[in-house]
Amino acid sequence: MCPQNSEAEVINENMEAVEGTEIVYEQDDNILVCDGLVKIYKTDEVEVLALQGLELEIKRGELVAIIGKSGSGKSTLLNMIGGLEKPTAGRLYVDGTDLYAMPEKGLVEYRRKCVGFVWQNSGQNLFPYFTALQNVEAPLYFDRMSQKERREKAMSLLKMIGIDHKADSYPAQMSGGEQQRVAIAVALAHDPKILLADEPTGAVDSKTSNMIQDIFRKINEEIGITIIIVTHDLSLANKVSRVIMISDGKISTEKIMKEKYRLQLDNLTTESLAEVESHEEYSILDKARRVQISQDALDMAGIDSNKVRVEVKDGKIIISK
Repeated sequence: MCPQNSEAEVINENMEAVEGTEIVYEQDDNILVCDGLVKIYKTDEVEVLALQGLELEIKRGELVAIIGKSGSGKSTLLNMIGGLEKPTAGRLYVDGTDLYAMPEKGLVEYRRKCVGFVWQNSGQNLFPYFTALQNVEAPLYFDRMSQKERREKAMSLLKMIGIDHKADSYPAQMSGGEQQRVAIAVALAHDPKILLADEPTGAVDSKTSNMIQDIFRKINEEIGITIIIVTHDLSLANKVSRVIMISDGKISTEKIMKEKYRLQLDNLTTESLAEVESHEEYSILDKARRVQISQDALDMAGIDSNKVRVEVKDGKIIISK
């Protein structure tokens, strides 16, 4: 179970007693809350601001894609959610617990039991000298399970992902898409609450990419796990319920899938997906009442200055030169 349960409650009480810091966030439908996250990478010569007060909430059971250009901060955010990098400032709450107020032992437990990782490079996901079945079994050796129980659970996961016919194959004997499907089964082995995928379709062709996207949607619907996919692949927007655009270390816009489209999704072909208006786009107003406007929107409005007029007319906010 995740650190938010009985073991984590003890950790929280101890931390509060030692540091006098309240680290439990008011629990609601959100499994993830990012509150003013800042990340600065320092070298001897330069400082790079990767996240600039990022704010984000993700609900339990959501299927989310975080999309942004290289250097936008999306991978930094993923690493923080995964417990791999600490923020320079701000707080990150998972299931009500301030993740980085926990001691290192609690973070290790969190990484081991609460999150599953699927990386773009299969070498980070799979042991090359293990078969597919053995790779899925590997995380289960840390649990109190018999060999038969481990084998049965691993095989059931391979069947759910549709890759059980490759159970006795080694990674070198599988295609890139098959390796990624096994990697998803590995990530699910310890029943995590959050599945994190970093560019999972970046090294495969479009047909395989669509198949992997369908798998993520399938397991999200069947087992209700929260899935966060970080990518620059805009085609993912067609198959996730929420698309979060990140720019310059902050959330700029979000796209929410329309209910009518969601109900039609299973019957749409890959070609017709691009022809249907699937999501509604929203700009994000942060706690400081700031909103990002895309360069495309500025260009279309002919705005090329850092000064704009803001007016309210008929209940609408109008931004102009």
